[in-house]
Amino acid sequence: MDTDITVRVDGTAHPLSVDTRTTLLDALRERLRITSPKKGCDHGQCGACTVLLDGRRVNSCLVLAVTVDDAEVTTSDGLAAGGQPHPLHRSFVEHDAFQCGYCTPGQVCSAAAVIEEARAGWPSAVTADLTADAVELTDAEIRERMSGNLCRCAAYAHIVPAVAEVAEAGGVRR
Repeated sequence: MDTDITVRVDGTAHPLSVDTRTTLLDALRERLRITSPKKGCDHGQCGACTVLLDGRRVNSCLVLAVTVDDAEVTTSDGLAAGGQPHPLHRSFVEHDAFQCGYCTPGQVCSAAAVIEEARAGWPSAVTADLTADAVELTDAEIRERMSGNLCRCAAYAHIVPAVAEVAEAGGVRR
């Protein structure tokens, strides 16, 4: 039995009728033809499908589409404003933080969330002082927070400085 939902993706409302078993990833890719989030493992282990759901990162392969009725989904494409690349897109290019590009949209969405999490003062597993008002976004913090996004091409050495540059430019403590 299908359920009618409306999902806002990158600022555009999309009415859909979906089977209750349909994942957000499948709704995005197969129903809406939005191919920025990628299907990697389909088990929430690789991060290629990462999107922002109401501003928080999620593995879209683990989220049922029926649960996002009236929610805002932001893909890597949606981070770009007015047709201009997001600073993270530019930084990934400048730092050569991708090779094949398959995981890049998920990495960029995750990186955007990492910066916002640090700005909000949310600690991670490697945060030294859990009582501090601000989180220092060190390389170790970035690595930990990005650990849910895998890159089979091993561009990790370039991803950390790409994220760090944008975080620092955005006023996040380094």
